[in-house]
Amino acid sequence: MQDQPKTRPRITLLPGHEKRARHGHPWIYSNEIQMDAAAKALPPGTLVTVVTADGTQIAAATFNPHTLIAARVLTREAGSHIHDEFVRRRLRRALDIRERLYPRPFYRLVHAEADGLPGLIVDRYGDVLAVQVNTAGMALLWPSVLQGLQALVSPAAVVLRGDSPARTQEGLPIGVEVALGEVTGPVEIEENGGRFPVDVLGGQKTGWFFDQRDNRAWVARLARDQRVLDCYSYGGGFAVAAALGGARSVLAIDRSEAALAAGAEAARLSGVGETCSFKRAEVFADLEARGRDGERWEVVVVDPPAFVKSRKDLASGTRGYRKLARLSAQVTAPGGYLFIASCSHNVDLPLFGEQVARGLADAGRSGRILRTGGAGPDHPVHPLLPESAYLKSLTLALD
Repeated sequence: MQDQPKTRPRITLLPGHEKRARHGHPWIYSNEIQMDAAAKALPPGTLVTVVTADGTQIAAATFNPHTLIAARVLTREAGSHIHDEFVRRRLRRALDIRERLYPRPFYRLVHAEADGLPGLIVDRYGDVLAVQVNTAGMALLWPSVLQGLQALVSPAAVVLRGDSPARTQEGLPIGVEVALGEVTGPVEIEENGGRFPVDVLGGQKTGWFFDQRDNRAWVARLARDQRVLDCYSYGGGFAVAAALGGARSVLAIDRSEAALAAGAEAARLSGVGETCSFKRAEVFADLEARGRDGERWEVVVVDPPAFVKSRKDLASGTRGYRKLARLSAQVTAPGGYLFIASCSHNVDLPLFGEQVARGLADAGRSGRILRTGGAGPDHPVHPLLPESAYLKSLTLALD
């Protein structure tokens, strides 16, 4: 890739709007930029130099004139060349961190802004990589990214999961393709002593949710000799971990037949097929019925999809978390444990905690919070983007 800092297009910040960018914030919004005809004419994804109103160069970024987050900063060294080696250095640093954290190659390798590569997600499933390229700027850099990944980890296959809604906002096409090698079926991973088949072509997101790894291990500690209910089980991550942790029985619930089949196969592969059972159901209705019937479990896990995908969903989504907390508390045995999570980045931890507390009160239950959790360390957070700490969870001991 060719990049010449001296001839790069410039975007100019409006007077008084340079403070955040000067201090290292990776996002520059369209209303902070002088959107003149020249800026509006730049193709989405263009590499630009960010300058203040007085002409001081403060960053190199990718730019999209059509999105709210118009510029995504790559480096505060505006004179840096954004080329193959620049991208490879970022990938190398991300890889070094993960290799120190994890002995086996199953983890999120690149987590967007926190790893200095905004718009890029790379999940590593052994020698298969599943990649999301979610911005026009990262689409421009993709050839350099692919070259760097090949040089650093020599993948047998790379799958481009271009089916994220974020791509539509960036003006990018939607689709899934195998960019390198061949994928003929599920890819097997190992996590917390379990074995899991992952559908990297058609599963949710990139196929697996590494972010809950540490929380699954935590729940497994609570599960010994207990009956466990795992709601929104997806591929059986919590269910299998609980069974491996010594649970007497585990019932996993999900609405997706494909997810349940993957979970059952994971239980079989992990040697806990007789401990785990899998049932197709809508979680809210199922919990409602089980609560009416007086069914109780010593450990209840509730890990739903995002209820608040945009700010307009905030009111209804927060009501959903409150109701879910009520229903799950009603089926948690006295002296039992409730693990409840949210992956809605628009719902911060205090708001989530408030809704869970209200749900417990609605159920007539009391208890204490034993642990507040988030995503694992392979999902780092940019220091100036606390809102990117999207995953939050509470574990409660209920009376």
